[in-house]
Amino acid sequence: MSRHIPNLFTLSNLFCGCCALVFTLYGLTTLAVWFVFGCFVFDYADGMAARMLGISSPLGKQLDSLADVVSFGVVPGAMLYMLVRDASCGVIFSNIDAPLVCPAALPAFVLSTFAAMRLGKFNIDTRQSRYFIGLSTPACTVFVLGLALTAYHDRFGLKELLENPWLIYTLIALLSWLMNSEVPMFGMKIKAFDLRSNAFSLVFLAVFVLLVVFIKELAFSAVIVFYVLISIFMKNKVLAS
Repeated sequence: MSRHIPNLFTLSNLFCGCCALVFTLYGLTTLAVWFVFGCFVFDYADGMAARMLGISSPLGKQLDSLADVVSFGVVPGAMLYMLVRDASCGVIFSNIDAPLVCPAALPAFVLSTFAAMRLGKFNIDTRQSRYFIGLSTPACTVFVLGLALTAYHDRFGLKELLENPWLIYTLIALLSWLMNSEVPMFGMKIKAFDLRSNAFSLVFLAVFVLLVVFIKELAFSAVIVFYVLISIFMKNKVLAS
């Protein structure tokens, strides 16, 4: 039975992703975000369990990517969809309770397609055992969570700006490119419980906590900008990690 434990975590990731998608499309952003956090927990747990139990299988690898396509591909696409929908179609169809179809918001799912491409490339790329090539789909999702939460709570009066379709379209293009770029970026997986091997992760966490104090929900997006920039400027360090 132990060989099925990592797959159970992976399927739990997928379950949380499906729940997050439903809550997102019904405008229940806070609940959706909690389920996305569940996706992150189970996504880390499956890899950690596999390493601790010394288990690796082609099925597990495929299941992991299939789950991630939903949790870190479709869900962030849906969150961007809702941001554009609320600005472009929300007033027109405000009397409809069901999730709304808004043509202007459909390009949000371009992000989902490029996330799927990134995950497919990751499966066959042998270079990404110690660091990432391109922005990982979980990191992309964290960035989108920051936008969705900031708009939902209208933090700093940014709701109108973050629901601007052209801003969202630009971010979709940028994130899609980053996910499939050749830019090396720091790996965030915990492989050993010692200070040296987790130095960057600890710095990353400290920066995130500091940002939360000052900019609240927007910290999720800001810390990913920090992550991308520091990975670019410390390229040699990334490659040597």
